[in-house]
Amino acid sequence: MTVSTAFNAYLNAPDPDIPLDIVPVGGRIGAEVRGLKLSADLTPEQLKAARAALVRHKVLFFRSQQHLDDEGQEAFGRAFGDPFEHPTVPSRGNFLFELDSHHGARANHWHTDITFVPGYPFASVLRAVTIPPAGGDTVWANTVAAYKDLPEPLRQLADGLRAIHTNAYDYAAERPNATEEQRKLFAAIFARIVYETEHPVVRVHPESGERTLLLGGFVKQFVGVPPQDSRALYDRLQSYVTRLENTVRWRWSEGDVAIWDNRATQHYAIDDYGAQHRIVRRVTLAGDVPVGVDGRESRAIKPEPEPLLEAAE
Repeated sequence: MTVSTAFNAYLNAPDPDIPLDIVPVGGRIGAEVRGLKLSADLTPEQLKAARAALVRHKVLFFRSQQHLDDEGQEAFGRAFGDPFEHPTVPSRGNFLFELDSHHGARANHWHTDITFVPGYPFASVLRAVTIPPAGGDTVWANTVAAYKDLPEPLRQLADGLRAIHTNAYDYAAERPNATEEQRKLFAAIFARIVYETEHPVVRVHPESGERTLLLGGFVKQFVGVPPQDSRALYDRLQSYVTRLENTVRWRWSEGDVAIWDNRATQHYAIDDYGAQHRIVRRVTLAGDVPVGVDGRESRAIKPEPEPLLEAAE
């Protein structure tokens, strides 16, 4: 049995010991959870089951959660994990991050959230507040499936690579239709403090033990590889992430909620809705520092980490 055949068989098998109504959406990623009303009052068993389903399916969708307001979304986030504050962008509430298209917030590039810091979020909880009549879908990609799809020589190469991630990336290239004012605002807020982190290109998932490609739009360069060669190598590895077979696309309705495993996915918010208004709000949940195949952890480069104080004698 090939790796891909075994992987597909695993995904299509019934969920073991998960007392939730789960319906797969994509062949390799994504499932809709039906009949569950998200709140901070979910039982420990329900929260545990939801987390197990998340690790398995990488992204979960919950329709018609109109009962959730900002406070309720934050409360559910606290029940599901430890909220994570964005290092540069102010939140709407304590930990609620808003993406409003009228303010230029259109994350239309493939990325994993906030990988420019070592302990980036383990998951995000995204709620649809205002959705255009047409367009504005989001696509997620399964980076575990992408790793499994790599030919063996590429897999061995990726296992030994490390990459520098930064928030000081080329915003103009990613958003060619952005106004000069929006670009200046981005530089003043998102990149007001420049972060750089060295991550393994292949991290070992701390819960499932799966190997997952850690790439996305915040990658600046591979360690020890010249910039031009880095770009060519990045494009080759990234092409396995964004293969349609490894993706799932969600057509939002207002009140929908998506939760994704940020350690095993990338996502892309499609900017195809013109001047129509789109607002989504997100709570991110703190994660751990990635570990590579060789057991080495990620490390901060910028800002320079504080030196450890020697223990007093």
